[in-house]
Amino acid sequence: MLKGKTVLLGVTGGIAAYKIANLASALVKLHADVNVIMTQNATNFINPITFESLTGNKCIVDTFDRNFKFKVEHIALAELADVFMVAPASANVIGKIANGIADDMLTTTFMACKKKKILAPAMNTNMYENPIVQDNIKKLKDYGMEIIEPATGYLACGTTGSGKLPDEKILLEYILREVAYEKDLSGKTVLVTAGPTREAIDPVRFISNHSTGKMGYAIARCASLRGARVILVSGPVSIEPPLFAELVPVVSAEDMYNAVMKYKDEADIIIKSAAVADYTPVAVSSEKIKKQDGDMRIELRRTKDILKELGQSRRENQFICGFAMETENLIENAVRKLESKNVDMIVANSLKTEGAGFGTDTNVVTLITKDGKTELPLMSKDEVAMKILDEVECLDTQFERKNRIVLK
Repeated sequence: MLKGKTVLLGVTGGIAAYKIANLASALVKLHADVNVIMTQNATNFINPITFESLTGNKCIVDTFDRNFKFKVEHIALAELADVFMVAPASANVIGKIANGIADDMLTTTFMACKKKKILAPAMNTNMYENPIVQDNIKKLKDYGMEIIEPATGYLACGTTGSGKLPDEKILLEYILREVAYEKDLSGKTVLVTAGPTREAIDPVRFISNHSTGKMGYAIARCASLRGARVILVSGPVSIEPPLFAELVPVVSAEDMYNAVMKYKDEADIIIKSAAVADYTPVAVSSEKIKKQDGDMRIELRRTKDILKELGQSRRENQFICGFAMETENLIENAVRKLESKNVDMIVANSLKTEGAGFGTDTNVVTLITKDGKTELPLMSKDEVAMKILDEVECLDTQFERKNRIVLK
């Protein structure tokens, strides 16, 4: 994923410096060339040898280190970098950078680097909220640098508040968004629906399905990594939403219909991967229905067909695709859905295929278009998401049209 990419990590003095060892390790596992630069204060919290062992590169602290392999260290590293992240970024280093001070290896390299710069402030809450620090952070934003908002929680100093360095997985996502993929969806808005819906019977019970939202969330994440603005309309799930998606939580099929109709005209690509209930109770009790002798019957009515309405009311330059999950006659049902819903692509999968279906981290799908079908092997859901988005770009070229994507 990051093969051929060079990532510079700047580590400043703070207890959260230990988290960057995990970040460096994760980047190396994704085949990035990772170079770490530390301030002298940072070495009091974590030893440079740790980073050298993880990255295979010398960890630089001293600006005038004579054993370094590059002739002019800070210029060489700055030119190699594809992205430069400073984490944790102390109040001291933030202040130096904001005011043009370059007096050590980290700040001189930072000043010389022309690639994307990301800073993750981490410090005591009172320090972080100090107007001087906030003014310096605003300066950095005005200069085009990206600032990762600190988390709120219990800090090493014993206080609770803002200033906590986010989890290293979050830091990794910022780097991936910057350098992992071509930004072929930049300037596009992708509307994704994901997860199940819940159709209430009474305040306690509901009708739902086994969807976990993993496929839709993977599509949303991959679209954002490829530069799109992502609106994620999600039913109730137990997984974290993609970091850069705009989450619109919903519960029922009616809720999802209303949300999709609200945002559909903004979307160039609408990815409808939610498992929406086809039926909902006619009447919903305001009180818990008590158990009685004998059987119980619930009268159901059809919910609104979101995909069909999208196909009928599509605006110019939208590409519409739907998901079809089946237990029999997969291809026939998917082709029928492609035609009846007036969409451009159906992503079809079978619950009976090993590795596919609800709750798995993998999927096996067939992409159905008006020109034929493409069967994909067993893949992770992230890989499937990327293949779907690849197909969208391919169809744009093939049909020479400006339409974009909607998935159900």
